[in-house]
Amino acid sequence: MHLSSLLLTSFLEDSSTNVTTSCIPPGENSSFHEPSIIHHKPCPACDASNGSVVHNEAPHTVLPNSAPTDPVSDGVQPSAPDGSDPSPHQDNMPFPNSDQPHSATTSGSLHSPTSTNMHPMTTRAKAGIFKPKHQANLASLKFHPLHIALFSEHAPKGFKSASKNPKWLQAMHEEMTALRQNDTWILVPRPPNTNVVGSKWVFRTKYNSDGTIDRYKARLVAQGFTQLPGVDYSHTFSPVVKASTVRIVLSLAVINQWRLHQLDVKNAFLHGHLTETVYMEQPPGFSDSHFPQHVCRLKKALYGLKQAPRACISSFICRLHKEFAIKDLGDLNYFLGLEVSYTTDGLFLCQSKYANDILDRAGLRESKPVHTPLAPHDSFTSIGDPFSDTTLYRSLVGALQYLTITRPDISYAVNQVSQFLQAPTVSHYQCVKRILRYVKGTLGFGLTFTRPHQTSILGYSDADWARCIETRRSTYGYSIFLGGNLVSWSAKKQPTVSRSSCESEYRAMANTAAEIVWITHLLRELHALPPDRPTLLCDNRSALFLTQNPVAHKRSKHIDLDYHFIRELVSSGKLYTKFVPTKLQVADIFTKSLPRTQFDFFRAMLRLGPPPFRLRGDIRNK
Repeated sequence: MHLSSLLLTSFLEDSSTNVTTSCIPPGENSSFHEPSIIHHKPCPACDASNGSVVHNEAPHTVLPNSAPTDPVSDGVQPSAPDGSDPSPHQDNMPFPNSDQPHSATTSGSLHSPTSTNMHPMTTRAKAGIFKPKHQANLASLKFHPLHIALFSEHAPKGFKSASKNPKWLQAMHEEMTALRQNDTWILVPRPPNTNVVGSKWVFRTKYNSDGTIDRYKARLVAQGFTQLPGVDYSHTFSPVVKASTVRIVLSLAVINQWRLHQLDVKNAFLHGHLTETVYMEQPPGFSDSHFPQHVCRLKKALYGLKQAPRACISSFICRLHKEFAIKDLGDLNYFLGLEVSYTTDGLFLCQSKYANDILDRAGLRESKPVHTPLAPHDSFTSIGDPFSDTTLYRSLVGALQYLTITRPDISYAVNQVSQFLQAPTVSHYQCVKRILRYVKGTLGFGLTFTRPHQTSILGYSDADWARCIETRRSTYGYSIFLGGNLVSWSAKKQPTVSRSSCESEYRAMANTAAEIVWITHLLRELHALPPDRPTLLCDNRSALFLTQNPVAHKRSKHIDLDYHFIRELVSSGKLYTKFVPTKLQVADIFTKSLPRTQFDFFRAMLRLGPPPFRLRGDIRNK
């Protein structure tokens, strides 16, 4: 049957219903394999233009002797009541070549002749609401040749992989030569029923300040975690410098324009003598061919032993006047995982390489960044499904704790997840992953130290009363600035329950005052104490009243007497307390999870951000 006859017959048979034929332009040749009826609504556009304009309804075909099919099941979007396309991805989409009408084919693809969606539904795209994409603020991480070398470092993990490289083999031979020259151990037969600690190789690539390789360092360490207390060690001591001390010294160097120099004492731990009897396995790959079953009886301390730091510091004090093998590393640029970059008016301190290693360990290098470490008003409980890999959880949280040396913005979040190391849950691990996603987006962030016009000590103290849901203990935090440079901060849970917000704030002020007193003592020893007395800011007027009022009333009797030393500091003129509005209370970032806007504002007040940029030269000099 001819196509025109088929369409006319269909129209006459279904004239009593709303079923009409499709508008086919003159001269359009369409072939149908099977007779079918095309169902759709009446088209006013076609009636007005005598078939010159095609309506925007997507017709669906019905085979003879069958029920009408669902347009959604056929892959065709159903039409809205007003005839517009309800699909969101078609909003504000221009109609290509709209002046040429399209015919209905078996594919069912018809386009709207207009570019405006007239559907009454208000979508986000119509309202101009678009979710911004948070791009990772890499902040020119590789702006220094040393950083480029650090990020490209791939040191071997064990002896098997290192033995394939002649450079690492040479480094291991140099380490063994130094150990033999220092008479570190003697080979003895393996004693029965005696604890023998293991040994392993640790490999590091040492770089110069310009990023070039200085040397390949191989270090033999003892696996001290296998030592038994009371058997092969008794007392331990770790002469680790306090992180606040490092930041104070760096701040003083910037304020006084001191030059920072770095020295390295070769084999420092090998100068300490052991008083306990310690047996160690022979170094991997360097066992004595004549006595392969013998063990090493240590005569001097070795890296990894629990008592090695104590033996080292004692020997260092006794032999300080003697000459040590010291290597000059030049200007301070990289130490203990801290990266130091110099600017025109100070320096920048960050841990981008260490943060990148944490992301590698967690497998989140390609994760999507987030704006804040925690969701706003997030709370933690011990209830939930237990996390299977507790070792991974503790490893990541421990690494994040070390990252807080230069990242105070994650101190509160790390403090919260650190309270569940014993029995973490799946939700706790999800919070750790969110912290790492935030670190991914702020990988190059760090602290900026500049030279101020006036040197003074300023502290902020704050507490969030009954923050913990399970124990109702308060969380307190503080931040202390020296000449505008952040040198000390903390975010902790108070050990006891406070009966009022005034009590929790007062205890927080007492802890902050104790830290300020310690800083003043350190600065006095370094002959760098500012002339002005320190200032402590708090946003709780009741707590400020207690620090300034010498009369105790019944509402403050429940506060322990040992916290009243802050009142003595104020009365003696050693400390000045002052009120600060809550919107300027920067210590609030250490007590709770904040919304993005407030979090970014306080983070900027901490002088934490990407490395400062500078442009050298002048185009007018060309």
